[in-house]
Amino acid sequence: MKKAEAIKRIHQLVEELNTHNHRYYVLSKPSISDFDFDKLLEELILLETEFPDLISAESPSQRVGGAITKEFKTVKHKYPMLSLGNTYSDEELLDFNNRIRKMIGDEFEYVCELKIDGVAISITYQDGKLLQAVTRGDGEKGDDVTANIKTIRSIPLQLTGKDYPNLFEVRGEIYMPKSVFKELNKQIHESLTEDGYEEEEIENRLMKNPRNAASGTIKMQDSTLVANRHLDCLFYFIYGEDLRIENHYDSINKLKSWGFKVSGYTVKVNDIGGVTNYIKDWEDERFQLPYETDGVVIKINNYRNQTELGFTAKSPRWAIAYKFKPESGCTKLISITYQVGRTGAVTPVANLEPILLAGTTVRRATLHNADFISKLDLHENDHVFIEKGGDIIPKITGVKLSKRSKQSKSFNFIKKCPECNTALERQEGGAHFYCPNEENCPPQIKGKIEHFIARKAMDIDSIGEGTIDLLYSNELIHDAADLYDLKYDELLGLDKIIEDSETRRSKKISLKEKSVENILEGISKSRSAPFYRVLYALGIRYVGETVAKKLANHFGSIEKIQEATLEELKNAPEVGEKIASSIIEWFSKSKNLDFISKIRTSGLVLRSAESRSRLSENLEGMSFVVSGVFVNFSRDELKALIERHGGRIVSGISKKTNYLIAGEESGPSKLKKAESFGVDIISEEQFLNMIND
Repeated sequence: MKKAEAIKRIHQLVEELNTHNHRYYVLSKPSISDFDFDKLLEELILLETEFPDLISAESPSQRVGGAITKEFKTVKHKYPMLSLGNTYSDEELLDFNNRIRKMIGDEFEYVCELKIDGVAISITYQDGKLLQAVTRGDGEKGDDVTANIKTIRSIPLQLTGKDYPNLFEVRGEIYMPKSVFKELNKQIHESLTEDGYEEEEIENRLMKNPRNAASGTIKMQDSTLVANRHLDCLFYFIYGEDLRIENHYDSINKLKSWGFKVSGYTVKVNDIGGVTNYIKDWEDERFQLPYETDGVVIKINNYRNQTELGFTAKSPRWAIAYKFKPESGCTKLISITYQVGRTGAVTPVANLEPILLAGTTVRRATLHNADFISKLDLHENDHVFIEKGGDIIPKITGVKLSKRSKQSKSFNFIKKCPECNTALERQEGGAHFYCPNEENCPPQIKGKIEHFIARKAMDIDSIGEGTIDLLYSNELIHDAADLYDLKYDELLGLDKIIEDSETRRSKKISLKEKSVENILEGISKSRSAPFYRVLYALGIRYVGETVAKKLANHFGSIEKIQEATLEELKNAPEVGEKIASSIIEWFSKSKNLDFISKIRTSGLVLRSAESRSRLSENLEGMSFVVSGVFVNFSRDELKALIERHGGRIVSGISKKTNYLIAGEESGPSKLKKAESFGVDIISEEQFLNMIND
């Protein structure tokens, strides 16, 4: 075939096959048989093999896989992928509704959607073509999994219609259908049986649930294997700067018109009564769906209302997830063991006779603390009721007293640390017992180091829990700062047999040349981690990743945080009495100050980039709320400018707020609240005069 003829035929085949793909995987209305489809695809692949320069990104041949990805590139999200707040009761749902009404009045609609139990994905389209697909990751950054996403046939490579923006992002949930999950486990079982594995070992190797299976599949290195897993995807949200869409419900219909697969069960309701009716309708009906769903997502429909409601540090105020009640069961309590965490808190764990719950075999469950055990009145060999909180974390909810033996004895909480034999202490009014021996109790020391190297902290991925255990047992490290003094010669050849506490299986940790090189390289790279991650890595109680970012931006350096008073700390964003007191206590201990000195000597970053690039101190001590649309800056640019001149951003208006910078279309509730609190309302021009002075 001549090239001109090939161009014409390839174009025809691509268009025809994409249409059939859409009809089959999105509309569920196939127009040809699988045999005929495969024949057309085979013809296309043969032509593209003969003329490889004619292969396009939107060709259906790209869905069969073949690309090998050894390392997934990390990508920063243009629009952060925030998590939703969860509720498990009608009362909490009513509280959410009342908060909305107080902020924006009574004139609004809700949209109700089934919450698919899968993996969140963000996909960028440019000129109607799939450009990039990124996982949720930590919400700020995710992994580029574009090659794998292209194998999912319900995800369009080329959009239909003509009114889509030139560049936009769409959010969806990738899931493994129940039927695919069941068949996959059947194949694994048959294969392992043929290989001579015992049933218990086979059970441990089976996929635990469709969500985990989908998550693992998305990160496979071979896209051909991903294609064979038959994942699916439903889309539910869109981001862009030229959408010309006024509400969420219309956006769903718009996505459908562009060729995206959307849920057929999304509804728009006028009030909270409509929301509760929708939830009741699906509490039992959800089990008939072809995919797992664990709740309902409720969103404010109008985009302007969403903008006015805004966000907390972790989630949007205009949406919430109602979680269905988890599946429960009854099994026998075998024993209670105790774990010591990095803070010294001692957590009791129930060891159970195995029970299958929500697709997972449960052998252990947390008992939280001594009060929890006492409240349950647990006895030896009790039969207990188990739930999976949020269908993830197993927990004991009660005891089946009719099965209790009269001779069984009640459990009493231990008096001494199970690791170092130190007498346990309990703070007045506190729920937990603690081991006070934080400088010599092994799990506390190792736990702090594990926290220090975690991805959201120093991100030393070349070191794991087993390696830390190996280094600690050989007395090469006594705290995380010692990592920066490790030498090649003292690491090479170290080995140890380590037992997994969950599976009770043993594995050998051995440091060969490549392992040592990777460890030292990972430690070296961590020296450039930004200040907020170093601050989070310190493990100060209650200082999570978000609070660490706020503290780093607000104070600018470790010295200023160390010197801050309780009131000064409480004035920082997201910091209350409890967090401020914890920070004060942490810096009051000499061993922690010694640790800061050691990591400073090792070259870690202890000042924020923002503090090193301040333009002025004109706004020092002033707090601002930004609302509306502005002429010279976007809101994010305006907020950055405030911080670079020494000011700070607060999420909501209070009596302590100094200024509300109001642009066009400012939220009326913010303006009204600012007036009632006597907060100065200024324009963009007035703000510019403040910083220029």
